[in-house]
Amino acid sequence: MILSNKSLHGTDIKIFSCNSNMKLAQDICDILEQPMGRSDVTKFSDGEISVSLKESVRGKDCFIIQSTSDPVNDNLMEMLIMIDALKRASASRITAVIPYMGYARQDRKAKARDPISAKLCADLITTAGADRVLTMDLHAAQIQGFFNIPVDHLLGAPILAKYFKEKMGDKNDEYMCVSPDLGSVTRVRNFAQRLDCPIAIIDKRRQKANVSEVMNIIGDVSGKKILLIDDMVDTAGTICNAAEALIKHGALEVSACATHAVLSGPALQRIEASPIKEFIFLDTIHLGKEKMLDKFTILSTAPYFADAIRRVYSDEPISIIFD
Repeated sequence: MILSNKSLHGTDIKIFSCNSNMKLAQDICDILEQPMGRSDVTKFSDGEISVSLKESVRGKDCFIIQSTSDPVNDNLMEMLIMIDALKRASASRITAVIPYMGYARQDRKAKARDPISAKLCADLITTAGADRVLTMDLHAAQIQGFFNIPVDHLLGAPILAKYFKEKMGDKNDEYMCVSPDLGSVTRVRNFAQRLDCPIAIIDKRRQKANVSEVMNIIGDVSGKKILLIDDMVDTAGTICNAAEALIKHGALEVSACATHAVLSGPALQRIEASPIKEFIFLDTIHLGKEKMLDKFTILSTAPYFADAIRRVYSDEPISIIFD
């Protein structure tokens, strides 16, 4: 995918990366046939973030690729400081490419005196100097409205659905898409439409944070191969409990997929011990070797982000790739 030398507004492109997902950033640069922007993102001895740009960005159209995953605060500060550095170095336009946006689950006041941290993060990114944001599968789509700058919200479903469609072939009647909770029903319904599969819903009651109890399955899963679908997996309690309940209700096998592999706390142990046969993630969060299980399949989002970056840079509509 070769970019023209200059976009319609006459500026060169520069693609930079902080430290959270260097592999994805390099894959994107390779697809676009662009060199990675030269910079150093390190820490001072006291833990403060240090960003040093090693080339001129004056008048350039700059993209920063950074997932704000664990360690969330370090990765967020790296991105904010690099945005500030680019702004002060007279970059023409700055796009924050955030494959996974941390704090997105804190999008409302769940109880009295709660902060809305997702709104705070949106304000920080805007105040730092970003001109637009490119992200994927926000936990709550309305977070787009927290920003006062344009937000391009990509979906991981086309990548995941394509994988399963090739795997299923013409045997889609043997499969069923299942929502692990009521909050994911719309996502699963859209996913099922891509595969032409029926859906079922798991109704659960959460007793306390990160602990879930499966209460009821809406739909007949007996004799079906199940695809459990979610946007992210954190401690994996919900999705592993769902898999066990589905097997108890007669499902033949259970596979699962999610865009973001947060995988904190006991997630790996739960998934390893669960009846989930295969777990498919996208590479929005980099998984080191210590977190890779034999059950995991990681699909690349690089072509998707590269196409979106090319369209933003060339001032072309990107709505065509939302589907």
